[in-house]
Amino acid sequence: MAAMKPRTGDGPMEAVREGRLIIVRVPLEGGGRLVFSANDDEARELRDALSSSVGE
Repeated sequence: MAAMKPRTGDGPMEAVREGRLIIVRVPLEGGGRLVFSANDDEARELRDALSSSVGE
């Protein structure tokens, strides 16, 4: 049986460019991270959707 490691140090939200993609890591409540990649067009679309949601 594999040993379970505690989920600590999930770190801050971050977005980094790796080649032609942007890798986004979002810490989740309860531990773990949501990790996804987006190209430039998808990142702009996500930015616009989030901006309209927060009213800025």
